[in-house]
Amino acid sequence: MNQARKTVGLLFGGCSAEHDVSRMSAANILRALDPARYDIVPIGIRRDGRWYLGNAAAPDAKSLEIPASAPEVALPPGRKGDLIVLDGAAPQVLHLDLVFPVLHGPNGEDGTVQGLLELADVPYVGSGVIGSAAGMDKDVAKRLLRDGGLPIVPFLTLTADDLTDYEAATVVLGTTELFIKPANMGSSVGVSPARSAQEFEKACALALRYDSKILVERSVAGAREIECSVLQEPSGELRASPLGEIAPASSHGFYSYDAKYEDAAGADLRIPAHIPLEQARRAQELAIEAFQTLCCEGLARVDFFIDPLDPESLFVNEVNTLPGFTAISMYPKLWEAGGLPQRGLMDALIAHALTRHERKRALKQA
Repeated sequence: MNQARKTVGLLFGGCSAEHDVSRMSAANILRALDPARYDIVPIGIRRDGRWYLGNAAAPDAKSLEIPASAPEVALPPGRKGDLIVLDGAAPQVLHLDLVFPVLHGPNGEDGTVQGLLELADVPYVGSGVIGSAAGMDKDVAKRLLRDGGLPIVPFLTLTADDLTDYEAATVVLGTTELFIKPANMGSSVGVSPARSAQEFEKACALALRYDSKILVERSVAGAREIECSVLQEPSGELRASPLGEIAPASSHGFYSYDAKYEDAAGADLRIPAHIPLEQARRAQELAIEAFQTLCCEGLARVDFFIDPLDPESLFVNEVNTLPGFTAISMYPKLWEAGGLPQRGLMDALIAHALTRHERKRALKQA
């Protein structure tokens, strides 16, 4: 990686229900980026989808803001990272050496923004269009993981036009305890358990508020939730972090949005996870396999379930291609436990983005 100072467009906000989580992640990343190496241009996406110049956060700010008077900006195709500031009669140009998209949920980590960045011909952190789209859609991801031979929890995919009832779902999945979630959403938004026909109907209605396609999964009662961070070096080598465990407070029942971001005592984060060494190694191997199966690049967090009735079990729950970077987020915490501090992690992610872009450019010119 060229050691000259780089101008990083820090893209945050977005149109999804995870807008606020994105702003918190971006504030943490801003603090982690080395000011001696990078000039940061915050770019905020408001809930209506329009892009504006953001502002630098105070050192202890919980989240980045988009000022009401901020000028609107655009990133045109083919301009190799030129950000057009639409302010007054004479638009200004800010050149970005790369973009760090800190976006969670639809229209952010589902391949749409990644496609725009590809057209803009600018390097960016994280998975490309295919990996982002496959990782975001839980139905597609689970089918690919299943076909790749990785262990997953049995599931059904439903739409508003093709709903089943609770009794039929329990027969297919072999349990009366179910989880319902939107196919394209994260941070546990729209996720709820169902143990009766009434709860099932209510849970499906909630999930359908966020997506036209929903998943019904077999609940693994009392499951341990294990997480592993995957990082791709500029060389392409994949590294798996030490494992962590999420232990939700009994008052929440599962790792809900409130447990993650609203309740400071909503969950206990245990790093490293207390599981046998051989099982931990297997989880790291599965994390890398899942990363490769979904065509991920740069980074991802892979989440697992362990069934308490079968302590040696491991089920891949999901692969998050743009995991949270808030102060409590597991992805950076696991790498810190593995000896890679957040500043070094930022450097590694940026180095991968720049190297990948150079390779793509060389292929186009070949």
